[in-house]
Amino acid sequence: MASGTISYKAGRYYVSVLVDENKQINNYQSCNEGIGIDLGLKEFAIVSNSIVKQNINKTIKVKKLEKKLKREQRRLSKKYENKKKRGGKSVANSANIDKQILKIQKIFQRLNNIRTDYVNQIVSELVKPKPEFITIEDLNIKGMIKNKHLSKAIAQQNFYTFRTKLQSKCKLYNIELRIVDRFYPSSKLCSACGGIKNDLKLSDRVYICSECGLEIDRDLNAAINLKNAKEYTIAC
Repeated sequence: MASGTISYKAGRYYVSVLVDENKQINNYQSCNEGIGIDLGLKEFAIVSNSIVKQNINKTIKVKKLEKKLKREQRRLSKKYENKKKRGGKSVANSANIDKQILKIQKIFQRLNNIRTDYVNQIVSELVKPKPEFITIEDLNIKGMIKNKHLSKAIAQQNFYTFRTKLQSKCKLYNIELRIVDRFYPSSKLCSACGGIKNDLKLSDRVYICSECGLEIDRDLNAAINLKNAKEYTIAC
């Protein structure tokens, strides 16, 4: 049994097909150890096994598209201003504005596709080794976006999309997904001795423990702490 829907975005038609399929998934419990994942802005994700997934928004490809988007948005703004000066009655001006809007929509769509595809790749790579469990932090994304200096960067990271897709894949492959409370001090806690560094600043990229002398990347330390967390809720 199958069904389909047709949608139209940025000058293109898309067909989505839903098919009922009895797919056999090997749901044996893996003997691989679990992993913790710390999400951030400097890098998209840092895994407790030292794997780092870069922030795709800092790549040359995405930066060029962002610059192109701003340039086309300025052009659209000028077209609106010209139309207003001429009384807004020119048919030619309206047609040019529609073309410009479509051009902007295509760039938006391309950026969205790049970011979504990147999240899909990361999720697939994380679940492929079939770890015993995956632990992530329950990020307060709505609260984070309220920061006007970081709101755009946070929105571009697609953290919510990442969590949704990760949960779906974990459920499919019988991997336990653990969610740690957002107030868990993963960054301030020493992954070696358990000491807490209360004076840790956002600008401190290296975690230096005053009790045992451990020196480790701040985000890697947080990822290891998430992996070792004893209190959590199970999402799937």
